[in-house]
Amino acid sequence: MTSLQGVPVSPGRAAGVVVTMPAPLPEPALARLPEGSDVEAAADRVAQAARTVTADLLERAGRASGTAADVLTVTAAMAADPTLATTAAGLVREDRETPERAVWDAAQSVVEQLEALGGHLAERARDVRDVRDRIIAELTGQRPPGVPEPGHPFVLVAHDLAPADTATLDPGLTLALVTEGGGPTSHTAILARALGIPAVVAVTGAARLRDGETVLVDGGRGTVERDPTPDAVAAASVARVHRAVEGQGHTADGVHIELLANVADAGSAKAAAAAGAEGVGLFRTEFLFLGRPEEPSVAEQTRAYHAVLDAFAGRKVVVRTLDAGADKPLPFLTTDGEPNPALGVRGLRTAVAHPDVLERQLEAIAAAAASADAQVWVMAPMVATPDEADRFVDRCAAHGLTRAGVMVEVPAAALQSRWLLDRATFASLGTNDLTQYAMAADRELGALAELSTSWQPAVLRLVAATCDGAHIAELTVPEGRSRPVGVCGEAAGDPALAPVLVGLGVTSLSMAPAALGDVAAVLATTSMDRCRQLARLALASRDAWAARRAVRAALPELDALGL
Repeated sequence: MTSLQGVPVSPGRAAGVVVTMPAPLPEPALARLPEGSDVEAAADRVAQAARTVTADLLERAGRASGTAADVLTVTAAMAADPTLATTAAGLVREDRETPERAVWDAAQSVVEQLEALGGHLAERARDVRDVRDRIIAELTGQRPPGVPEPGHPFVLVAHDLAPADTATLDPGLTLALVTEGGGPTSHTAILARALGIPAVVAVTGAARLRDGETVLVDGGRGTVERDPTPDAVAAASVARVHRAVEGQGHTADGVHIELLANVADAGSAKAAAAAGAEGVGLFRTEFLFLGRPEEPSVAEQTRAYHAVLDAFAGRKVVVRTLDAGADKPLPFLTTDGEPNPALGVRGLRTAVAHPDVLERQLEAIAAAAASADAQVWVMAPMVATPDEADRFVDRCAAHGLTRAGVMVEVPAAALQSRWLLDRATFASLGTNDLTQYAMAADRELGALAELSTSWQPAVLRLVAATCDGAHIAELTVPEGRSRPVGVCGEAAGDPALAPVLVGLGVTSLSMAPAALGDVAAVLATTSMDRCRQLARLALASRDAWAARRAVRAALPELDALGL
């Protein structure tokens, strides 16, 4: 067998025939409207096509749930943004460009602006191209971009996938996903994990894979085997099982580890509860705000929050306040043109200039909590200093919200966790951003995929520092007031990394519901002492690959479980 190596992002093994993504739509010809053409009617066609694409994406979002619904909604909001359509219509009127050529040129202008800005905004260039191709397909009657439908199960191979394409993958037909680009915390990787599809990204040589050949994908080891033996194919088919969660998460010696879910709306909350989640470790509230010219009212927010809390009556729900900025700009809250949006005014920092938005959100969360039976915890994103944590705790207390915590996404917060948790009652590690900031590596860039993984020993040391700080803080607060530390980033759903995180001191893991069963199964075979040993192995490694190899070698249960 010939083996290709990539970065593992979604565990599991699967074998099947390759189906490659079709080439993107070709660039339209440089053409002008014929003399005598109705220029206004041609310009209007651009706006109509954009409306049709928006409606289609929103309709698909309505049929999806969780992360897939979120991504489709965000893509629909981009299609609905008048900037692209207005610019294209202007090119039709002023330069007499054909509608499809005008959309291409207008989109290229936006792409160049985003790529020049860099950081998270540069990541959106791919999404602009996706929307561009959908509008052009609508204008020209071509098949819109999307995942092939060969009529049988397959392994999808692509250079990379637009988020809207990944969101529509059918786990019943898509056996595995292989991409040449992307990173372990890219949208493609996150959605693959949410769907429970084995996936490997940043695969060198993926472009050489051809339609119809059989491959075996190991999403835990990051390998793609060409021409596997019949026995290997049969073993991979047996390994592809869905594990249910039974009761609470625990180690082999009975230590309780909360297994929670990441959700964004009532639909994903119900799905998480059905999957056996003990509660919610991350309720992303920003998707209620995205794609809107103004913030939702307190009443609308209250209804949306209550619907999520209802799915977990009597159980913990951790609500993250609005995480706007960077790749999630909001016209009523964030500003355009920041030279480096990832390091700009985002998360809790937006409350400095717009404290009223945070106040109204806390009012809505408190109202929903008062009328629901869930245990409501609230946390702020992008906290970097003890003063920021203290101010957030004060604002929560003013609304009667007594369980107020902080996200640890910035290395400074990890190193200062003892002081952040002096008054904040818990911490939740957002390992996606923590890794990005610690390694100075854009998580969407395939060229930096080896850096963009929470297996990096430097990132694991920041996790350990956060937990150590929490233990010190516990000694200074009134008796009985613990300072739990959870993980709600993508690292929590990695079955091999989960016991390492527990060994570092993490007490809860929040993940995509599809990952709950695998993580529960691994923890149930691993004692707390062994978790600590695995953590020491990972910390002592020189790099991420060495850490992953050392832990997997010490955890043969992973292979036995098909992970």
